[in-house]
Amino acid sequence: MAAAEEGCSETVSREPRLRDTPEDICFEATANAIALHPARPLLAAGDVDGDVYLYSYSCTEGENRQLWSSGHHLKSCRDVAFSQDGQKLFTVSKDKAIHVLTVEEGRLETRFPKAHGSALNCVLPIDNHIFATGDDGGGLKVWDLRKGDAILEARQQEEYISAMAVDGNGKILLTASGDGTLGVFNVKRRRFELLSEPQNGDLTSVVLLKRGRKVACGSSEGTIYLFNWDGFGAASDRFALRAESIDCMVPITDSIVCVGSLDGVIRAVNVLPNRVLGCVGQHLGESIEKLAVAPGGQLLASCAHDQKVKFWDVSALRGLVVDDYRKKKKKGGPLRALSSKAVGSGEDFFADLRDEAEPAAGPGEDGDSDSDSSG
Repeated sequence: MAAAEEGCSETVSREPRLRDTPEDICFEATANAIALHPARPLLAAGDVDGDVYLYSYSCTEGENRQLWSSGHHLKSCRDVAFSQDGQKLFTVSKDKAIHVLTVEEGRLETRFPKAHGSALNCVLPIDNHIFATGDDGGGLKVWDLRKGDAILEARQQEEYISAMAVDGNGKILLTASGDGTLGVFNVKRRRFELLSEPQNGDLTSVVLLKRGRKVACGSSEGTIYLFNWDGFGAASDRFALRAESIDCMVPITDSIVCVGSLDGVIRAVNVLPNRVLGCVGQHLGESIEKLAVAPGGQLLASCAHDQKVKFWDVSALRGLVVDDYRKKKKKGGPLRALSSKAVGSGEDFFADLRDEAEPAAGPGEDGDSDSDSSG
């Protein structure tokens, strides 16, 4: 009888179901920091309890796996980042400590227990040995793992360092701050260069676009500020989104970024010409904490206060070309859905988008821009 039952179970067995994107990953506490591995389908996350996790993710249903967890931080883990070679994981915390973990086992390899005088907020690997950290008091440090110490220390900004970016040569480091300024530092020469004029609201994010010729900063006022690479003193353009805020931003292509906001919506935005293309996805009613892009720019991960990491297919964005033509559209209209998950079943507050026949590459929800040149 047992053999017959086994045979029956074999006949009804099914192939694992493939999905467009991996399933959501749920956490017991809010995950407020995520990073995707530069070469493998691995996701690192840090939560408000100070725990750090490594997951493997897959588009095969049921195949997401927790590989290890680490509880070394005493307070909230605020940022995580993989080294460029993918062998190490950097984590920083409100407890002022920097941890460097091995990706394979999650083993604590290096620890700087009192790295800054204030709580740490962000970390950015510059190469396989050098990385930068920013704190709540506007302090910046650049570290060399080979020396086990900081090689550059500066406190040029008055409020927290929210995000950092570096050029392709690992020479110029940019820091966005809560005081509304963009800081410019020369890593090679180990010195401060300049501060931009203060912008309205906190600067919350900074990314390089247009092959490094443009720098975009998101703000708590819902505005994207653009700087020319050779003109960091003052913004060259600004683009006000119809969003409560821009809390995080990541580049998808050389012209398109995804931004996360307090309203829980992830918007795709084209820069120069400035357009809001539509909605990639959402955490319903929950503030977006962080966004991360997988290698190749086809998959986006997001975390929010709903204690979930969600994945979004953004492959269609890579083929979009936005020209200077702007079709007149009623202001205040709904965002266009740019992925199937953005038009969710049962909870879809973008349902009316299904009736629109306009192609996704056309203009979406337009904001207010000082300039619309392709510069």
